Amino acid sequence: MEFKADPLAESFASLQQGEGVSGLRAEIDDLKAKLRSNLVEAGRPHLGSEQKSAGAEGFGDFLRSGESALEGKSLDNVSTAAGGHAIPREIDEVIDRTLVAISPIRRIANVVKIGSSNYRKLISTGGTPSGWVGMEALRPETATPSFTEIVPASGELYANPAASQHMLDDAMFDVEAWLANEIATEFARAEGAAFVKGTGTNQPLGFLASPTATTADGVRPIGTLQTIGTGVAGGFPASNPQDKLVDLVQSLRQPYRQGAVFVMNSATAALVRKMKTADGAFIWQNGMIAGQPSTLLGYPVIEAEDMPDVAASSLSIAFGNFKAGYIITERAETSILRDPYSKKPYVYFYATKRVGGQVVNSEAIKLLRFA
Repeated sequence: MEFKADPLAESFASLQQGEGVSGLRAEIDDLKAKLRSNLVEAGRPHLGSEQKSAGAEGFGDFLRSGESALEGKSLDNVSTAAGGHAIPREIDEVIDRTLVAISPIRRIANVVKIGSSNYRKLISTGGTPSGWVGMEALRPETATPSFTEIVPASGELYANPAASQHMLDDAMFDVEAWLANEIATEFARAEGAAFVKGTGTNQPLGFLASPTATTADGVRPIGTLQTIGTGVAGGFPASNPQDKLVDLVQSLRQPYRQGAVFVMNSATAALVRKMKTADGAFIWQNGMIAGQPSTLLGYPVIEAEDMPDVAASSLSIAFGNFKAGYIITERAETSILRDPYSKKPYVYFYATKRVGGQVVNSEAIKLLRFA
């Protein structure tokens, strides 16, 4: 009895016996499968196109090959600060970064998802007048409510970081997660600043950049915010400074005080936290539970670092119901374009987001002017 120990020899024998080319191909495929199985058992990687990561459909494959539909600064291995640190030596897989202050205005404002750039909002400027008449008297016609159209200023927020293909292939940390986090953080920082002090030209119109006047509600034009002066340029009065905060609160009509908040930066908050009443009690109350905001005169305090420091004529403290007073419009998703062609060997990740914002109810927000 003849015994053939070599599978390849068996394949040639089968061919000589007339099984044909198709039988030989099947034997060769079976031999390849056995070879791959032996390599895997030995702890070695798969060969050729069989090499696939567990997250083959994730962001990593999108960055490296552009075959995934998921989203994604300049990076190369020549400049050490721009990624060269990551190539020649083993590094920690987690990249730490310094934290940046992100404005919380989005959290307290009215956010609307839009499907086009042509968004408009109607504001009613008054109710229907009424009057008293006798039981059988004629009912004359009353006035009709009027509307004002608000078109929030908007612009396109974009980022266009680039990474060399060498960096994408050889970096020893999670490039996709780091790059996505960088883009998201920068978008949040830029739009947060625009909601506070944006110019309204190709970007949202911040509430501090809106027109202001000292006149009361019902007299100011729509879209003009009322300011309350402290009486001192660049500061609070020396005696009873907390009285100006009380004036600011009471300038907001009672329906809007439900859900109203104070908005100021950390430096201004440090000044306010030191204020005491005549009996020595602090008017600032710290939150007693983690995640609960501190309160000032019974209203939550939101610290937004984009608010200006106290200076002459500065608008450093805002108080109001931002859900009713400020609207933010945005597209439902961020658009990502992977561009490996414009500047080879770099790959650009062009991210865009359409965002708008504007004051829609000027009676719902009041500003304290240090003047």
